[in-house]
Amino acid sequence: MNSPVYVLNTAAKRENQREAQQGIFLAVKAISSIIKTCLGPKAMLKMILDPMGTTICTNDGNAILREIDVTHPAAKSMIELSRAQDENVGDGTTSVVILASEILNSSEQFLEKKIHPHYIIKAFRMALDNAIDIVDQYSVPIDLNKKDEVLKVIQSCIGTKFIGKWGSLMCNLALDAVLTVHIQDEDGRSEIDIKRYAKVEKIPGGDISDCRVIKGVMLNKDVTHPKMRRVIKNPRIILLDCSLEYKKGESDTMVDITNEDDFAALLKIEEEYVQRICEDIIKLKPDLVFTEKGVSDLAQHFFVKKGITCLRRLKKSENNRIARISGATIVSRTDELQESDVGTGCGLFEIRKIGDEYFTFLEECKEPKACTILLRGASKDILNEIERNLTDALNVARNIVLDPRLVPGGGAIEMAVSQALSEKSKSIEGLYQLPYKALAQSLEVIPRILGQNCGANTVKLLTELRAKHASNPTENYTFGIDGDKGTIVDMKDLGVWDTHSVKIQTLKTSIENACTLLRVDHISSTSNI
Repeated sequence: MNSPVYVLNTAAKRENQREAQQGIFLAVKAISSIIKTCLGPKAMLKMILDPMGTTICTNDGNAILREIDVTHPAAKSMIELSRAQDENVGDGTTSVVILASEILNSSEQFLEKKIHPHYIIKAFRMALDNAIDIVDQYSVPIDLNKKDEVLKVIQSCIGTKFIGKWGSLMCNLALDAVLTVHIQDEDGRSEIDIKRYAKVEKIPGGDISDCRVIKGVMLNKDVTHPKMRRVIKNPRIILLDCSLEYKKGESDTMVDITNEDDFAALLKIEEEYVQRICEDIIKLKPDLVFTEKGVSDLAQHFFVKKGITCLRRLKKSENNRIARISGATIVSRTDELQESDVGTGCGLFEIRKIGDEYFTFLEECKEPKACTILLRGASKDILNEIERNLTDALNVARNIVLDPRLVPGGGAIEMAVSQALSEKSKSIEGLYQLPYKALAQSLEVIPRILGQNCGANTVKLLTELRAKHASNPTENYTFGIDGDKGTIVDMKDLGVWDTHSVKIQTLKTSIENACTLLRVDHISSTSNI
């Protein structure tokens, strides 16, 4: 017979476990309820006031969750989930949180029936493997050479955003930028580094229609000396990450100067040093010199005499982009400069004035493997929202180029996977069947919320859609919900598609996160231990 102390301890443990699980469910529901109205073309905006007093108005799931301050660890986990999705594929940040929340909530009924979480987790992982196979089966290849088709896919992905009304312009910008930075090695592996080599420059003023992709580099810099050349065709470029000025001594360095000759000697040493490093550069006959550090007045004087234009204090990322478009090598010491380090791939260097500021343009490159996207708009707030939306379009374009497969949008693929998993659940034996079927039904949350957000009769709409998919799964898998009108339509006719890689990542991330949170049976703070 068990002792009273053992019985009490076991009861206390169960109570703590139940309390922790309930807290997780509540936190996850709260996060999901905040952003579920941000899904679809009729998405609502959220206005957020940050601690600095700046107002952000957006319907981007990741941008909203990034600004929310939460204390519950499960809620933080959901925000981290959105961030991970954004870093991996750059799209589907709202869907992944809604789906993870729904999957987790579907497991609550089984925990109440005292089914162990490990049974639920195993069933979820079985369902995930099958769901990925079903998505692969329903995916459709796309020909990247048909630019119009690719642009339609990008446009359908950003149709819910603020820039939807300028869709064709922004989609062209995104595709041009991605194809510019796309590099394929000898083994056929592709690399598209948007964050490093597709830089966005925002300049308030002008019209949104003035936005364009500069196949080169644009810097918010002016020349260091007024007599330096401001327009150079086919320049020879040298890139440095060392300073072109005399190295100052440490703070505790002592120099005794007793007369005028000592001071003159010091000045001569400084002048000789600057002249020597300038001669190392001048002997290669460059037209342009960029450095990440400072340039002394004396160095500027030597450069002006030789007709060399110099720009200083560039960021490391800017220097890397110039190296990529010009073929120059970034050098740390001037005495190591060689002819092979000089870049000749740029066709035009020009300083232009936009508004009150001067900007440097490096254009007409032979192989522009980096670009700058110039955004114009009425105000900083509008420009920030355009940038957020354009980032999504860039990521969609990148995903299509890297993995040219599509799946139908509008909740069609989720309903098709849900239908297929529900059928397959009939062959699952034991305790795994119920959680497996619950996950299948959870996938219906995406078409349901699309219907809710456009004010449709959700129950009627979902019943009709479910019946449509059940009647002929192999033919009707492309039927989903038109988020504008709240009707059931064939996504092939409507032209709404999602990228295969985003859907796969959404399923993996949401189900894995739900499994992780299901394994939690106690929440405590280190300060309380």
